[in-house]
Amino acid sequence: MNVTEPTWFKSSYSGTAGDNCIEVAVAEQAVRVRDSKDTTRPHLTIEPHEWAQFVRYAAAS
Repeated sequence: MNVTEPTWFKSSYSGTAGDNCIEVAVAEQAVRVRDSKDTTRPHLTIEPHEWAQFVRYAAAS
């Protein structure tokens, strides 16, 4: 079985200071969200359609 590490990224709105950021890894079957300051802690896993709803809500706010 070939399991690859997800590709994590921060929003371009995060800036360069690096504090109070989250990182996201998007895959076909799941979206993972984690704290960028402590990447060893467990991440949150949600379904892609739920992530899309959150992004639409956040963009409208």
